[in-house]
Amino acid sequence: MKNSNSEPSLDVILNEMKNMAHQIDELKEVRSLLEAILHSTDDAISVVDEKGCGILINPAYTRITGLSEEDVINKPCTVDIAEGESMHLKVLETRKPVRGALMKVGKNKKAVVVNVAPVIIDGKVKGSVGIIHDISEIRKLTEELEHAKSLIRRMTAKYTFEDIIGESELVQSAISQARHAADTPVTVLLRGESGTGKELFAHAIHNHSSRSRGPFVRVNCAAIAESLLESELFGYEEGAFTGAVKGGRKGYFEEACGGTIFLDEIGEINLAVQAKLLRVLQERELIRVGGSKSVQIDVRLITATNANLEQRINEGTFREDLYYRLNVVPIFVPPLRGRKEDIPLLTAHFRQKLGQEYGRRVAKIAPRVIDILSAYEWPGNVRELENVVGRTIINMNYNEETILPHHVPVLGKGDRPQWKSQDHSMLGDLGFSDFEGTLTEIMDAAEKQVLEKALQKTGGNKTMAARELGIAIRSLYYKLEKHRIG
Repeated sequence: MKNSNSEPSLDVILNEMKNMAHQIDELKEVRSLLEAILHSTDDAISVVDEKGCGILINPAYTRITGLSEEDVINKPCTVDIAEGESMHLKVLETRKPVRGALMKVGKNKKAVVVNVAPVIIDGKVKGSVGIIHDISEIRKLTEELEHAKSLIRRMTAKYTFEDIIGESELVQSAISQARHAADTPVTVLLRGESGTGKELFAHAIHNHSSRSRGPFVRVNCAAIAESLLESELFGYEEGAFTGAVKGGRKGYFEEACGGTIFLDEIGEINLAVQAKLLRVLQERELIRVGGSKSVQIDVRLITATNANLEQRINEGTFREDLYYRLNVVPIFVPPLRGRKEDIPLLTAHFRQKLGQEYGRRVAKIAPRVIDILSAYEWPGNVRELENVVGRTIINMNYNEETILPHHVPVLGKGDRPQWKSQDHSMLGDLGFSDFEGTLTEIMDAAEKQVLEKALQKTGGNKTMAARELGIAIRSLYYKLEKHRIG
């Protein structure tokens, strides 16, 4: 009989060794499979132990960060961070995963988004695994998409001569000049104050010309940084400056080939860009920034300015030779104060347009409103009128369909309600000389008389009286109670 306490037989030991060898083979297969998976993904993977030291990376990690295994393995997990804090350390400390953390990694400060999760075994944190997504390409594509969208917006002419509202002699003369210019390829210079509608004329000239099927690229020269304007207008070659897109990029002039380019605020460009623009007009060709090869262009140029170019020539800030190239057909767009007879037409147009945009039914405009608008000088021109009509509609109640004087906001930079400057019948002759007593007693008496006149004018409608007086309805009720009115 065998002794139960005897040593295991050789066969048992061999079987156990075979099982262990089989398990080792299986572990090797699993390891090989995991390594194949790690090597095949385009996302960078970083694994650290419970102390925050690197124990595993994949080739994608090296490609994104520029760091090799020698740089990372058994090194602190902060070695790869260029900007930001270590998400590995945060996860090891909090035992909670982190998702969508933005940072920059590696020698080239690559922009990435990081997801890190803890490795927990038997309730203990044994390390963490980080997945790093390269977003620099996404950002580049997003920037290119935004650039394409901006070009699409710039390359559409929306307005025609029928959209220019006005029957005054000045406006009709400008329209007639623009129509004649549109039939030719000449350069047009639109002159006039800000807000007069120069861009509408540029749209209309393009749409009335033989180039109407081509692109219409509009550029506000004052809205582009001076350091970028040259490359935006004329394009640039790869490597022309830091941040230049690979392969270079076309400028607005090349984008406008076969069509029209509209340069607004032309008086704001610097002398260096003026010199290059003059060459483009003379030679019908351009050279991109950082390039040496000339590019032929076929573009019709329309410019606009509210600046006094003649004065700037005398000051030495605008080239005289460029001025004569631009001023081939000058068209003056008149200010609104010079064509006040167009205010009723413009107001009616904005009433209908903005009423629809705001979801309001605004059927009529009281004649007194037109009188108020016509008495104002409109330093902001048509743009200011549109703004005022919009605010007027907002001031109306939803059940009101007629614009009345008390709906009109304060015009200009004053701080008095409109009725005070335009409608003296409200105040009448208060007869301050008839009041006696202290200053407080005289002011109270005057206030009471104004309140009574306001209620009389509005037929006792307290809401309308408050608007007429430019005060809150709550303040009106307080004053009525104070003076024991109604």
